[in-house]
Amino acid sequence: MNRAAILRCLPGPLRRHILFFEAEIERAVAVFARSLDPGSRVLDAGAGEGRYAGFFPNQRYCGVDLGIGDAAWNYRGLDVVADLAALPFPNGCFDACLNIVTLEHLPDPGAALVEIARTLKPGGRVLLAVPHEWEVHQAPHDYFRFTRHGISHLLERAGFSSVDVEPAGGFFRLLSRRLLNGLQFFPPLLVPVAALFLAPPALLLPGFDFLDRERNFTLGYLCTAVRRS
Repeated sequence: MNRAAILRCLPGPLRRHILFFEAEIERAVAVFARSLDPGSRVLDAGAGEGRYAGFFPNQRYCGVDLGIGDAAWNYRGLDVVADLAALPFPNGCFDACLNIVTLEHLPDPGAALVEIARTLKPGGRVLLAVPHEWEVHQAPHDYFRFTRHGISHLLERAGFSSVDVEPAGGFFRLLSRRLLNGLQFFPPLLVPVAALFLAPPALLLPGFDFLDRERNFTLGYLCTAVRRS
């Protein structure tokens, strides 16, 4: 049984406790979707397998991806296959956009944000999730990590205002996740033994996250911004 299958078997609260960043992303997408008017046009820039499409039953959802990130993924559900740095849409045709853990996979993330801004109406909103301390994934298409200052700079330079950047947890949630990541280095027969030592502190450490008030150690950031007029 692979890691994804094991995680699916866990109770919801425990799964959200372990996969805190992913849970925070889903919460943010749900809030973002509820804030949009029915019939709004929503661009999912970097949609992958379209896992967030179901959050927008009352909007006109459009999933776009270049379809090269993960060879194991099924990209057949995409509405459009395209480079996010050269979107095939007219100016101002979308009311909102999400870009979820995608910018790190783009050779020129600034250009993609400029294109997203171009396709949004003035006043249109964007929701982004970007990693800060994360392992290499979808290699070789994994180029960047972002600080709160870096992503703010890119958004403002692309034409966004009212930029809000929130860390997804602090040092102790980061340390918890890294301890659980350590299980991958043990051969299968030793994973249960390693889990006896790594899992208990990993489950307890998030309780100390309140001590990290500045949250400069974080798994990633959730960002919102508004397209300037």
